This record gives sequence, structure tokens and C-alpha cells, in this order.
Amino acid sequence: MALPPQDERTLPAVVLRDIDRRPLEQALAEMQTLVEQHGHVIVVCSQAAPTAVQRRLHTLRSLMESDRIALFRPDLPPLGLAVLARQLRQLASCDISPGVLASAGRLLVHYIHAGALLNSVTRLDRVPVGLKSHAKSWVPGSQFGVLAHPEPQLVRITPEAALPGPEFGTWMLVAKGQLQSDWVTATLAPSWKVQGLREIPLPAESPGWWGTGKLIEFCSYLPDLSVLYQLVTSVRRSRCHWCGIDVIGDRCVFCSATPPAHESPPPKQLENRTAAG
Repeated sequence: MALPPQDERTLPAVVLRDIDRRPLEQALAEMQTLVEQHGHVIVVCSQAAPTAVQRRLHTLRSLMESDRIALFRPDLPPLGLAVLARQLRQLASCDISPGVLASAGRLLVHYIHAGALLNSVTRLDRVPVGLKSHAKSWVPGSQFGVLAHPEPQLVRITPEAALPGPEFGTWMLVAKGQLQSDWVTATLAPSWKVQGLREIPLPAESPGWWGTGKLIEFCSYLPDLSVLYQLVTSVRRSRCHWCGIDVIGDRCVFCSATPPAHESPPPKQLENRTAAG
């Protein structure tokens, strides 16, 4: 799902539609065109995407023999994934190198709180089972508040029900499915002290991800480009020893190389013997 621009600087998204169903030659030509036009391509893909989609993306990258395609698969529900992709689109308008931009997703994901209000958790398999094992005894007709990220939580909705929220100022996106409730907007959002709230259509992948179409998905995030930019640029950068690109963290997001292990210095006695020889 490509969210509308957050501001006038937000770059447009390119949606790779039916990437696993179209002829390989067609998908390959599209990816080659993107690389030629932009220099580098960051593909944001859900971990819940079909295996065929993931396999096709890796095939395209291998066929092109390119270190200019980064595949990023964060463990986020659909709305949270769309929010993260838009944040990267915001940052793409700034003076940030491709390697730093691509690896910024690993940092920004920690500032996203994503969950949903569900009418049932019987088919929910994206949250650890241990959190819902006792839910089998709850009566039909109950509603459940589920936080999938950053720390999984599950509560049955009661007047006292609450979910842990961010400790910093955020906005909230709300996407309503086939569930009638004002708990997210009237209870959760005020308890999280959100600074703004917007409603958008429910992502097409959400019912499958949450195990039910009767849900209201929500996500709190940092909307301000200046805050995002400060977060990313304040982190120490390193240069990939293999492809030479600047990245955040130890693993290059484009060539997947990790820093070489440094050999331990020789023992002091051996140094002395070597010098004496």
C-alpha cells in the first residue's frame, strides 16, 4: 500500500504490482528501468508476502548482478509497513546517501507502534501464541486490542483495557475494516497522547495478516521530516569494505557484506622475539 505524501517533499512510490505473476522478462525490464532512472532501488516487502514474491525479488537481483538493489523486509503489519515506506520516501528528498537511506529503515522501525482492534484472535498467527493462549476461554463477541510492534501485547477490551504506547510525540493513522467501534479513536489515541489522527482505507493485505476482516488497524509514527532526518544523521556511519557505500550498522544493505574479522595482535613475547631476530 502506497500512502499519500506526508508533505510536498515526499517522493512518489513505485508499486511492483503482481511481481510474481508477470513474465520474468517483464519484471526484469521494470527493475532495470528503475535502477537506470534512480541509481539505487530500495524494495520494502512484507515478511508476510507470498514465498513466490520473495523468490522473484531475489531472482531479479541475482539476474541483474547489481549491488544497487536493497531488499528490506521488516516485521511489521501492513499499515506499519506502509508508514515506514513513506518515511523513507520523505527522507529520499534529503541529502542522504543511498546506503544510509536504505539502512535507515532498521532504525526507524523502532519508532513505530502498530496494532489492531480485532473481533477475534482465533486465526491470528502473527503474534506469539503465548500471549493469547488464555483467550480461548473468553466469550464470543469480545473484542481484542493487539499490539504487534514493537513489543507484542494482547488485551481483551474492557473499560480498563490499555496498550503500552510510545513515550514520545506521534501521529496516528487509523484504517477501519468491517468492525464498528470507537475504541481506537476515543480511548487508545488519547491514552497515547497522539498529536494528530488521520483515517485512511484499510490495506488490502490487512485481513489476511490479522486473520479477520472485522478489524480496525492503527499505527503511530513520527511524521516530521526534520525529526526523521535528525535521527538518521545522528547515527554513526561506516563504509562497506566491499562495495564502498556508506551505511548505518554492520551489514551492507546493498551487497550484504559484513565487516571482516580483525586478527588479534600477536602476543607481546612474540613481538619481542620478532624484533630481536
